Amino acid sequence: MNRQAVAERQLVGERMGHYLILEKIGAGGMGEVYRARDEHLAREVAIKVLPEGTLADEQSRDNFHREALTLSRLNHPTIATIYDFDRHEETDFLVTEYVPGTSLNEELLKGRMPEDDILLLSTQLVEGVAAAHGQGIVHRDLKPGNLRVMPDRRLKILDFGLAKPVAVLAPESPTESTVDAPAVAGTLLYMSPEQLRGEPADVRADIYSIGAVLYEMGTGRTPFESAHIANLVEAVLHKAPLPPTRLRPELSAHLEQIVLKCLEKEPAHRYQSALELLTDLRRAGRAATQEKSVAVLYFENLSGQREDEYFRDGITEDITTELSKIKELRVFSRSAVLVFRDKPVTPAQVGQQLNARYLLEGSLRRDADRLRITAKLVNTRSGHCVWAARYDRQLQDVFAIQDEIATNIAHELQVVLTETEKEAIAKVPTADVRAYDFYLRGRQFFHQFRRKGFDFAREMFARAIEIDPRYARAYAGIADCSAFLYFYWDSNKGNLEQADQASQRALEIDPNLAEAHASRGLTASMKKDYVEAEREFRVAMQLGPRLFEPYYFFARNCYAQGKLQDAVAWFEQASKVSPEDYQAPMLLASALNGLGLKSEAQAAYRRGLGAAERHLEFHPGDSRALYFGANALSQLKERERSMEWAERALALEGEEPQVLYNVACVYALLGEFDKAIDCLEKSITHGWGQREWMEHDPDLAPVREHPRFRALMQAPRI
Repeated sequence: MNRQAVAERQLVGERMGHYLILEKIGAGGMGEVYRARDEHLAREVAIKVLPEGTLADEQSRDNFHREALTLSRLNHPTIATIYDFDRHEETDFLVTEYVPGTSLNEELLKGRMPEDDILLLSTQLVEGVAAAHGQGIVHRDLKPGNLRVMPDRRLKILDFGLAKPVAVLAPESPTESTVDAPAVAGTLLYMSPEQLRGEPADVRADIYSIGAVLYEMGTGRTPFESAHIANLVEAVLHKAPLPPTRLRPELSAHLEQIVLKCLEKEPAHRYQSALELLTDLRRAGRAATQEKSVAVLYFENLSGQREDEYFRDGITEDITTELSKIKELRVFSRSAVLVFRDKPVTPAQVGQQLNARYLLEGSLRRDADRLRITAKLVNTRSGHCVWAARYDRQLQDVFAIQDEIATNIAHELQVVLTETEKEAIAKVPTADVRAYDFYLRGRQFFHQFRRKGFDFAREMFARAIEIDPRYARAYAGIADCSAFLYFYWDSNKGNLEQADQASQRALEIDPNLAEAHASRGLTASMKKDYVEAEREFRVAMQLGPRLFEPYYFFARNCYAQGKLQDAVAWFEQASKVSPEDYQAPMLLASALNGLGLKSEAQAAYRRGLGAAERHLEFHPGDSRALYFGANALSQLKERERSMEWAERALALEGEEPQVLYNVACVYALLGEFDKAIDCLEKSITHGWGQREWMEHDPDLAPVREHPRFRALMQAPRI
């Protein structure tokens, strides 16, 4: 029996410390990999047993330990987390997150991937790489074997920063290599020319490797192939890869350009950062999804009654929600189409501005217990109507109408609904349309993001529950109103207790409602139970992957704890779900600033400012957009405009604690320290209770050592 078989027999079923080895799941440059059970925390982990002699002395072990410690702080959704590093009976081992699924190598054995799948996976890959590069960490051995695809098509990067590239001899003497030739060749297929030349590898080496992986995903082969290592090295160093479309003509020119730019021989000719590459991948992704993209415009209110607009708005938004349950459709969010509400625009104008292929428009008239809805789906390129319908029904049929509209649109766009999607669309939120009416009234005021609006919305949601005590969404609405009131205006225990009770009740009624888990996560974060908050936000993301709130509030949750790297990752995800939102990129920029990533922060501020400016064109009285914009302007060195926007926000709602807090941040950044602390003191007096933000917010760094600020932080909490 060989040594490997003996080692496997001895480890499976054995314990290494408090880890029970369950099975061997792989082997590679870092040694053998096992699935194990952490008996202290009752979770599955991956154990990487380092090859004998890897850490020959205490110095090398200490160095490896320090590197593992640094990487353990790199917490990103697409990077497998490092949990532990230990030694058991002369065996060094590393404990990491166990990632179910298959390696990208195994995926590629099935053949070439669809372009939308390439873009989905590669975007996740580059997001993780960008986050690591932001921390000064380069992988240096990116290849399909180090990438794992989970059953829900999420991607995880393994061995980040720990898998060193295999040393390769010069091409003229390949036979002198003492390492396994197939292993060397496997690494060579994805290794940058400068690494082969023995030059230092910076972030652009990872970009080359990403290009090689993308090439293989699209064409089914690597950029260079040879049975001889010397020939392979020669090709990587001096030959140009065959353009991907020569091997697969249906690939888009945009994707081909991205791949070839990554594979440039000279690092200076490649993308200079992962963020730059990420921008192009996202553009390509938007172009790829345009063919089945739908924007739902607010229906025309034919009742003639302005007070009926809440009903029109709610119906339109719920049709958007129903369509969003269909995975193959790209549906634009409420915030994206809000600017077009009650505006005379053509399908071509909407299509051009949003990059939407189809537009759903229509009208609504409610008369007592009767409801008439007309709807038509228009191709924004041709202007032709591809589907239309008119519904004359009882008001109680409103959910059936929404179901039929979503199903018909899917049929017209040749989307085959899964059984899960059919069930989700057919699910009725309440048995009583009267409860639904109160819920829609509440939601209209909820979107105002004002104290009185939340008070009124909470009252409407409560009336909905009086009619239907099992209305889970209404309970979630009460929880959100109470949590926001607690956070921004009135941090008394009553609001927090109401949020706690309502969010729990929502989950009891409907444990599969994404909005309920998001509400529970928000409430848990208000209670500073960050473990529960993270768990609930993650469940919400799984149940409603296109729901903005769990990504955004999880990011804020990380931000409040000072976990800025995690906050960056989740604000990026929130922006991806709702590109039109101005809040996530602004807070992303603030977190990037706190990490010292100034150029990336400036780009995020510009993106957020542009979104805020577009929002204010249609909502000039929105103080929230004004103070967010003022912050961005201060960071972009536009002092006068920043002061003007901040003062406009104070003029509109100068007694609101969240306005005061955020304007204080602007004043701090502008060097107006006394004004900043005046606003902070006033915000606390008016109910601001989130001292954690004051402790960790990078925007308040200029005043953090000010005596008045220190006194404010040390003052007893009311």
